[in-house]
Amino acid sequence: VSLHAPTDELRDRLVPLNRKYPLAELMAACKRYLQRAPRDFITFEYVMIDRVNDEPAHARALIDLVADVPCKFNLIPFNPFPGSGLARSSQERVHRFAQILSSSGIVTTVRRTRGDDIDAACGQLAGEVQDRTRLAERQAKVMMLREESR
Repeated sequence: VSLHAPTDELRDRLVPLNRKYPLAELMAACKRYLQRAPRDFITFEYVMIDRVNDEPAHARALIDLVADVPCKFNLIPFNPFPGSGLARSSQERVHRFAQILSSSGIVTTVRRTRGDDIDAACGQLAGEVQDRTRLAERQAKVMMLREESR
């Protein structure tokens, strides 16, 4: 599950679908899934964006959010892209965040990034292509997020 934020306010900005399915609904769906699925935990993906969603307070809020959902977290370094105005969290911040989650008993994995040195990391494939994904619109939203985070 792509989580990326511990509050609806922040997740609305990072994951626009959150406006339709807010965190309370997402957590309820996770619990329903676990009742029927052959798995006994949910894996949450959390992209670490410098000074946007990587503060200790965010980690503590996540602990509260998932308190009754058996889960593990994959912390993923943000792959910066031109014009985003956002940066990857430092290793120190990521490890501090992971330590907070782990110390509460949540299994936490810190992912390594690959391919970013050649602009081939997830979401970064380089090249000239016709934009059918409204890139300019998405980049404008990212820039607005950056300004709001200051």
